Amino acid sequence: MDLRTQIDEKFKSAFKLRNTEEVNTLRLIRSAIKNKDIENRSGGNIEPINDKEILNTLIYLVKQRRDSIESFKASARNDLIEKEKKEIEIINQFLPKQLSTDEIRIIIKKFFSDNNISSIKEMGKIMGYLKLNYAASIDMKLAGKIVQEILEK
Repeated sequence: MDLRTQIDEKFKSAFKLRNTEEVNTLRLIRSAIKNKDIENRSGGNIEPINDKEILNTLIYLVKQRRDSIESFKASARNDLIEKEKKEIEIINQFLPKQLSTDEIRIIIKKFFSDNNISSIKEMGKIMGYLKLNYAASIDMKLAGKIVQEILEK
């Protein structure tokens, strides 16, 4: 079952169960996907976006929520922080399992040794590689911190 269908099925189920929080978040996801479909059509492509583009949209939605959480922490808005965290949980249902810090560190160290990288100037190479190959399963902000940490040693 493709990702779009999974999201639609989950939406129908949550709607029947009257789970308002989940319905609202899934409605937001469906809206973001529909916007991407429209954006895609304006570029001349009549096909709806594929699963990879849907994953990128979901990753972007999670990033937005994480950024919002940081803003809400500064304002001490715990109610909004909790709301954003719940939305992240719902969105994460459709994303691949996130790699642990240790798994990310292993991938980065292997890339460094395979490509003889030893300078912070080459950080763009590893970040590009991670984004291309692991975007859905790695928190890129965390990966950036790990890369800096390894390169500064």
